[in-house]
Amino acid sequence: MVMLVVMVVLDGWQYVWHRYMHHNRFLYRHINSWHHRLIVPYAFGSQYNHPIEGLLLDTLGGTLALVVSGMSPRASIFFFSLCTIKGGNVFHLCFWNNTAYHDVHHQLHGSRFNFSKPFFATWDKVFGTHMPYVLEERPGGGLQSRPLMTRPPTMVKKTSV
Repeated sequence: MVMLVVMVVLDGWQYVWHRYMHHNRFLYRHINSWHHRLIVPYAFGSQYNHPIEGLLLDTLGGTLALVVSGMSPRASIFFFSLCTIKGGNVFHLCFWNNTAYHDVHHQLHGSRFNFSKPFFATWDKVFGTHMPYVLEERPGGGLQSRPLMTRPPTMVKKTSV
């Protein structure tokens, strides 16, 4: 139960701050854009960010989650190790919020979607920022995530012949 509480608190904290950094031009330009230098993020690229973003989202968010949950120091070592390892996509099948999910966020048309991290996609679904995707094989090998656009395409004017 403690693990679930710490995951929900950390997810909520990081969702709010991550989304705010995208809506605040100054914060995006000077802080969150560091993380977005990775156009197609690789697994441990989730750990690459500005020191202030790391302090605000990871350190303060982790501290808040730890205090609210009452987690023991020993359990916190396990939990925060899990957070780091999860960035390596080891638990791809255990969590909907994985490298492919966040890859949509890094694509040009996805920067207003898929803010949730590190565990669940719940906050994106609750606040309407969830963009589903499918995994497809790349022609040269490997997989790529392709967003499934949920908004209707722009109307195209028909011309008479």
